[in-house]
Formats: sequence, C-alpha cells, structure tokens
Amino acid sequence: MRVHRIPARLAAVAALGALALAGCSGGGSEEQGTDHSAHGSAASDSGGTAASDEGGHAASDGGGHASGHGDHPMDGGPAPEGIAEASDPTYPVGTEVTLTADHMEGMDGATATISGAFDTTTYSISYTPSDGGQPVTDHKWVVHEELQDPGRAPLEVGDEVVVEASHMPGMEGVTATIDSVTEETAYMVDYEADGMEMTNHKWVVESEIEPAA
Repeated sequence: MRVHRIPARLAAVAALGALALAGCSGGGSEEQGTDHSAHGSAASDSGGTAASDEGGHAASDGGGHASGHGDHPMDGGPAPEGIAEASDPTYPVGTEVTLTADHMEGMDGATATISGAFDTTTYSISYTPSDGGQPVTDHKWVVHEELQDPGRAPLEVGDEVVVEASHMPGMEGVTATIDSVTEETAYMVDYEADGMEMTNHKWVVESEIEPAA
C-alpha cells in the first residue's frame, strides 16, 4: 500500500494555522468574558442605585431614603450644635413609641425608643448627591440647624439651602431645594428593623409617631 507523505513545508503551515485559530479562539473568549463582566458590573451598579433610590421614594411617597438601610448610617450621631431640646415634648427621651413613618424599609410599624426631642423647624428637601447618585426628591428630614447659614426660621418652600447634614452618602455640602416645612417637634429614635439596629436615627416628626401599643 502506497503511503502519501505530506511535504514538511505544508505540515508546518498547517500547524501554524491551527495554532493561529486556537489563539484567536482563546483571545475571543477572554475578551468576551471581560466584556460580559464589565457589563454585569455596570448593570449591577446602575440597577442597584436606581432600584434603591426608586424604592426609597416609593416607600415614603418620595421620602428620599434608600429602600433598605445600606445607605444610612447605623448610628446617626449626636444632635447638631445649637439645636434646642424640647422643654415639654409629647414623647420624652426614653419613651417607647410606634413609628408610622416609612422613610426606610421596616420603619413603618416598628417599635422605637425616643433618644432626643427638639424644638426646631424641619424640612424635606430635594437634591442631587455629590457622589454621582441619582437625584433625591422630598428627603425627610433635615432640621434648620443642619443648614449652612440659614438665617431665621422658618425658611420657605422653594428656597435653596446648603446642607451640612450627612445622613446619606453625597448629601453633605450639596445645594438643595426645600419641598416642605414643619415646626412639629423633631425626634431622634433608636429602633430595630429587618435585623438592623439603628441608633439616633434622624429624623422623625411628631405626626410620624404614635404611642406604643
């Protein structure tokens, strides 16, 4: 039986071609993998931000908080300098109450303890975070003492203010527009929701609180 031999030059060309095809295939897979990974990350980041912001707004009729606790500090810290403690609040410090606000998931109906009660003017605001986050509308709440050089209270709906509070990422230092004004007693509260313990949460106003059941 006659054996047909492939010339050495042709064999070498065939081998090089196979290697080239393998290299293209491998490079394509790595590139596609990188692209998919990048798209997944971007989609997750974009989707996560939008979902969080939209969820927060829907949860509180535009309450301006994220739907969960991730963007909000677990410890709200002390009250701002210059704020006056309420002399005779309906709910004194240490009182157990039920929250009716729904600024965040798990807040509405939660049992809370009053950690501070203050006589002040309280505002809901709209602003665009300085960290590139989605615009926030009707964020509840900031108090007069958390604004930069605000002048005499109360300010009016539509006034622009510079916010010194840092309740949420990208809030401190931004220019915001006042959406609503209330002079109800403002409270800081400690409460637990969804397994998260929040201390000195700022703020809830008196109409967002009921006596504990």
